[in-house]
Amino acid sequence: MTKTAENTVKPPVPRGFLAGIAGVVIVLALAWGAYMWFFCRVYVPAGMMAVVTAKTGRQPKPGSILVERGEKGIWREVLSEGRYFFDPFLYDVKLAKNIDIPLGKVGVVTSKIGRELPPGEIIAADDSGKGVRRNVLGPGVYRLNPEGFKVEIFDAINIPPGYVGIVTGQTGKEPKPGQFAAPGEKGVMRDILQPGLYYINSYAFQINVIEIGMNQVTMSGNAKGASVVSGRNQLAAANSTLQNMAVNTLKFQTELRRQKSRERMNADMAVMAEKNLPAPSRAPRAVGGRYKSVRLERAAGADGAAVPAPRKPRSYATPSQIFGLSRAVEFPSRDGFKVLLDMTVEFELLPEKISLIYMLYGDLPQVVEKIILPQVLSVSRLKGSSYRAQDFIMGDGREKFQLDLRSELVKILASKHIVVHNAIIRNVEIPRDILTPIQAVSLAQEQNLTNVAMQTTAKKLAELNTETELIEQRRREVRQETAKLVAAISAERKRDVAAIDAETALKVAEIRLKRSEILARTSQLRGETAARAKFLVDNERARGEIMKAKAVGDGEVLARLVMVNALNPRVRTSIIHAGEGTLWTDLKGAAVAVPAPAPRPGPYRR
Repeated sequence: MTKTAENTVKPPVPRGFLAGIAGVVIVLALAWGAYMWFFCRVYVPAGMMAVVTAKTGRQPKPGSILVERGEKGIWREVLSEGRYFFDPFLYDVKLAKNIDIPLGKVGVVTSKIGRELPPGEIIAADDSGKGVRRNVLGPGVYRLNPEGFKVEIFDAINIPPGYVGIVTGQTGKEPKPGQFAAPGEKGVMRDILQPGLYYINSYAFQINVIEIGMNQVTMSGNAKGASVVSGRNQLAAANSTLQNMAVNTLKFQTELRRQKSRERMNADMAVMAEKNLPAPSRAPRAVGGRYKSVRLERAAGADGAAVPAPRKPRSYATPSQIFGLSRAVEFPSRDGFKVLLDMTVEFELLPEKISLIYMLYGDLPQVVEKIILPQVLSVSRLKGSSYRAQDFIMGDGREKFQLDLRSELVKILASKHIVVHNAIIRNVEIPRDILTPIQAVSLAQEQNLTNVAMQTTAKKLAELNTETELIEQRRREVRQETAKLVAAISAERKRDVAAIDAETALKVAEIRLKRSEILARTSQLRGETAARAKFLVDNERARGEIMKAKAVGDGEVLARLVMVNALNPRVRTSIIHAGEGTLWTDLKGAAVAVPAPAPRPGPYRR
């Protein structure tokens, strides 16, 4: 039975059934693709990000605002630019703009997620805590989930030249009284910010921009032109963007000062109200043509309203004015008269002491108002009360008072870490009833001094004329002496030239004589040498002939030898001995070769 069942043939599957299944699959695939493309497709354009909320998944931890992928809720991760596919029944996708922080701005991040901060704290120690993060975002593009993070954009701190930044921590525990705040503590810090661009968390730190270097405080009662407390000129940045950032920084500092000024004014008015005193008028109160109240005025450039933007990038200077005031220095003189004077004090806040000054007294307007003005008024009254009224009119007394005032201010303000360079008295007013006689006496004295000076001038003019004539006479004498010296020097020069010429001629003659002697001696030696040489040559030749004669022993042979030597060396001589027979037959082979004689020795060989 098993074998029969195995041998049974299965019926073939119909082709129409397979084609139907394939068609269904294709239709389902096309339907799924159309659904995904038209209903599930999400496109995130440039400059945007996508926030995804999952409707299904694992349950997150209780209280979680953002979740991870696979959990139900808002994803922590955001999607960047591109194309994505999410089932709308399972996911909800929202588009949001990227966080774009431009140049000169800073982003402060507040996290809604993370562990809870300790009570009283608003700044998170790190990025894992909830609250304001200490680290800030610089210029750039960021993608932070807006459901979990809040980004606030503030101006960066651009400290211009001539200023420094005082850093005040706004969170943390309080430092010990009179001490600087350490990192993590609340209060003024010792280290300052030098001119430059800084990205600071305004929730964690407050930056007060303080003028340093040379400043002037001018106390004047002139109602037409209010005097000012002015600092060094501010050098505008070459880049307009940096300049605008510096202006924004100064605007922020201006608002801080105005707010503090309003707070102080409100506090003073509250104290006066408690004591049932009349409120001070905002307008200056005139007393004898002088203003007694202090009027604060913001200068052009401090609040940013009057600072024009540069037309082209360049460096230029704009005056930096802090505030103006109308207050004259007033004190009684030693003889009981009231003296009013205008005064300018030049002082400097050193960078290494600026943080201590700010912690003790405040910024520059407060330093001027709390320290410099009271000390100037106090010292002026103290020193001025020991002088008479007329001393402030006379130059010597006024100069002595100015020196005493300057030295006392230098000593007092040095203990308060303020360097005073100069104190200048510009204008003095005393009562008319004493000023008129003093002026009359002064005019009489000046007139007398003028007359004495005119007499002295006339005497000096006469002396000058006499000296001028003496100088002219002396000039003529010098000219004559000069001509005489020139003539004498010329004669001496000619004499010396003639003597040199004579000596030169004599030396030439001597040299020529020596040359002639040498030439004569040379000719003599040459003749003697030639004769001697000829004699030696002839003598040796004669001796040679004698030796030849002795060697030959016969005069005839010698004569023949001489003759042979005189023959041409090319001549060949043959000696033939005739025997029997004829001469012609004997000539055949009978010739005997005679060797040619040796050439004669000597230079005359041919």
